[in-house]
Amino acid sequence: MSELHYDPNGLVPAVLQDMNTGEVLMVAWMNAEALCLTRSTGEAHFWSRSRQQLWRKGETSGNIMRVHQILFDCDGDTLLVRVDPAGPACHTGERTCFFQELE
Repeated sequence: MSELHYDPNGLVPAVLQDMNTGEVLMVAWMNAEALCLTRSTGEAHFWSRSRQQLWRKGETSGNIMRVHQILFDCDGDTLLVRVDPAGPACHTGERTCFFQELE
């Protein structure tokens, strides 16, 4: 994990992608601890910037993200997390957080 470059707050953005469809499901933030938990459990964990705490995707909704692969970009400052979602990614109930078109 030394290839990763975290921001000054110790965070790196993580783009979650459906491993079967290629659809982008959500973007969240990971710190080193969230990344370690994600790797060790096989389920996506993140750092909540608003609550200042770790959280596991689906811990209240049941819509977990089973992680199959984690890639990092050429600059080492963004993660691509390929997942098998167990339900909608968005807290609104939408399959993806990207359902609103900018007009």
